[in-house]
Amino acid sequence: MRVGGRLSFAALTEQEKQPVIIPHDHHIAKLIVKHYHNKVAHQGRHITEGAIRAEGFWILGGKRLISAVIYKCVICRKLRGRLESQKMADLPEDRVTPEPPFTSVGIDIFGPWSVVTRRTRGGSADNKRWAVLFTCLSTRAVHIELIETMSASSFINSLRRFFSIRGPAKMLRSDRGTNFVGACKELDICIADSGVQDYLQNRGCTWIFNPPHSSHMGGAWERLIGVARRILDAMLLQDKYTRLTHETLSTFMAEVMAIMNARPLVPVSSDPDNPMVLTPAMLLTQKVNSLSAPFGKFETTGLHVKQWKQVQNLADTFWKRWKREYLSNLQSRRKWTQNRPNIQVGDVVLVKDSQESRNEWPVGLIINTLPSRDGRVRKVEVKIVKQGTAKMYTRPISDIVVLVSDNT
Repeated sequence: MRVGGRLSFAALTEQEKQPVIIPHDHHIAKLIVKHYHNKVAHQGRHITEGAIRAEGFWILGGKRLISAVIYKCVICRKLRGRLESQKMADLPEDRVTPEPPFTSVGIDIFGPWSVVTRRTRGGSADNKRWAVLFTCLSTRAVHIELIETMSASSFINSLRRFFSIRGPAKMLRSDRGTNFVGACKELDICIADSGVQDYLQNRGCTWIFNPPHSSHMGGAWERLIGVARRILDAMLLQDKYTRLTHETLSTFMAEVMAIMNARPLVPVSSDPDNPMVLTPAMLLTQKVNSLSAPFGKFETTGLHVKQWKQVQNLADTFWKRWKREYLSNLQSRRKWTQNRPNIQVGDVVLVKDSQESRNEWPVGLIINTLPSRDGRVRKVEVKIVKQGTAKMYTRPISDIVVLVSDNT
């Protein structure tokens, strides 16, 4: 059977004027679509359908069939397939549990800045400085320490200073790929380093690494690094320091830390009965503002008791507002709101490599999945072959494009 119509006098071939009718659920129709999809170099539905129609085939319901074939095409997935995503996970316990400041800490390093270390007759000797940002995962307070090198010993010294000032931490979290053990070769620190591991074990502290190349899993400190950079850039522009010294940079970092700890955690209320702004500094310094104490007559009897009650009351006020105003803001998911099919062991995938073009991304095999508490897979172990050698990597699903899976 062929299609009729009003194109009998058109300057077309007989196949184009009266194409053959083929049902979409026939095996021949799928073979025709695959053939002409390959012939047009894996282009989209519109171009593929045009090539089929030009050869004299009219597939009933062809648009849906062509879309289904293109969706399952491995070459098209390799060229234009989307990176995987999953519903946003629930916040870990250290983000939603009231704890003393800096009990659970997120760590990241940013910089560097050039500073003048020694002045000579011929000029000045310059050196570099980096900053280690420690952020409390519950109160969102910030502590910044400067380091001179990207070595394990310099980082241990910054940890010693941090623990001495803020007290010991129960848990440390950090990125693995960007700053500590992964692709960024500048920082030679990892959990396998004997010095770092011994120092942590002696203090009963655990260190949890995020998967490599998963900066979105460390948004709690990545966001604050951007805030710190913007504040510091504004201070450097305002004061117009062209030659920084270690002392000047250290002072700037202390001011940046003070500004960040004074930031509101929740939208500022316009209620005149609630003038106090909820900030991390409210808990760290036990001061709600910079006003001086009012004058009056004060008795020394029981002063220590009243002072303890005042400090305790301020801390209780912070945690009550923290639960009522701040914690409720973390309830909603602003993106990644839908459940997606889990990646399974045995899936053939394309692994993203930021240093290469998409055509050069390696093809790998999923050998293990690492599901979260809710059963959703957000990181996997993938095996790829590079230069004849099989290697295994841990990657987030945001770096994975599924090519062949039993789910599709």
